[in-house]
Amino acid sequence: MASDTPNVVYGTQEDYKKLYYSNPDAALKVPISISKGFGVLKMGTALAKNDSASGSVGKMLPYDPSAITGAEVAPGRAYLVADSGTGTASVHVAMADSYKFSVGDDLVVNDDTTAAQNLGAITAIDRTTYTHMAVITATTNITTSFTTARHAYATIEGYDTCVGILEKTVDTGDDENAAGALATLILGNCVLYTGALLNVDSAARTDLSAIAFGNFTYIK
Repeated sequence: MASDTPNVVYGTQEDYKKLYYSNPDAALKVPISISKGFGVLKMGTALAKNDSASGSVGKMLPYDPSAITGAEVAPGRAYLVADSGTGTASVHVAMADSYKFSVGDDLVVNDDTTAAQNLGAITAIDRTTYTHMAVITATTNITTSFTTARHAYATIEGYDTCVGILEKTVDTGDDENAAGALATLILGNCVLYTGALLNVDSAARTDLSAIAFGNFTYIK
């Protein structure tokens, strides 16, 4: 039930997808820890590694595709809810998105026009001043305004380098009680179904030394 009025919610059908074309046992895989706050990450999601100096350094986060149109599968992005302005080290994001970040993470701001800027380590995440949004403050002032009209978003250092593919769907949580997830990362020696890969673009394939071959993606 979705409310106190009697009703039935059937939801939408999600087609079952097979990830591996090759033998899964032959793939090179490692156990990983994924940072909190990204909600449900589906099998086939490309992952990146937090390269901050502190914070959640070393943990995985969703890889960010290079295209910026607002239509990408990009769960690692926290789209700004207000233009950044300049001369400030703070950005405003939706409250739910603020849980993707931890104090100490190196904050990066990007949009479809301005070159991405690394604002250094996050020093504070204010979730009390406003009820509808959070203010994330880092250490380096923004030099060129990032705007909502240009799909501006905040993310974490390491976001743009793909390190592997998530083998199974996991839930990292999406609120103050989010705890992240333990998962398995596919590194290579496999052939995957391209249709099962969610946020893999040409840049990600380059990072993985992968080759797209028709309906298949071969990771060396």
